[in-house]
Amino acid sequence: MLLKNFLPKKQVKSVLNIDPKVLKEHGIKAIITDLDNTLVEWDRPSAPPKLIQWFQNMKKHDIKVTIVSNNSETRVKTFADPLGIPFLYKARKPLGRAFRQALEMMNVKKEETVVIGDQLLTDVFGGNRSGFYTILVVPVAQSDGFVTKFNRKLERQMMGWFKKKGYLTWED
Repeated sequence: MLLKNFLPKKQVKSVLNIDPKVLKEHGIKAIITDLDNTLVEWDRPSAPPKLIQWFQNMKKHDIKVTIVSNNSETRVKTFADPLGIPFLYKARKPLGRAFRQALEMMNVKKEETVVIGDQLLTDVFGGNRSGFYTILVVPVAQSDGFVTKFNRKLERQMMGWFKKKGYLTWED
């Protein structure tokens, strides 16, 4: 069924709920993550202390992280550079090219990588159609940029359908 391409393999409230030990137990060595409303609010320029600690915890457990964002170089670089985290910008998710580039950058296999994001139409759909294990997080902010606002309307309809069918278990 086509709609299943938009269904994440797992849902969590926040990236902070993703434990590196659990990832390692499942053979995961790398994370491809979205930036805006996944890691921080779309208008927040830098990482708060709890998120910095999360990145350090991943590194301590030898889990590589690459940010893959549809946003501009300036936006992503401003966030990622102080943390020393590699990134791809203007990724054009859900297209697969940036996901493949991220794998190459981290020198890992698809089976060893999870894709984390807050949007069904870009992160989850892109990750699923490229063959990754996908994790959907609740958006960090209640507000969105212009394009995302349009996507969210469609997502709300899909989420409603998924919840009705028992595929999703939490509220947005």
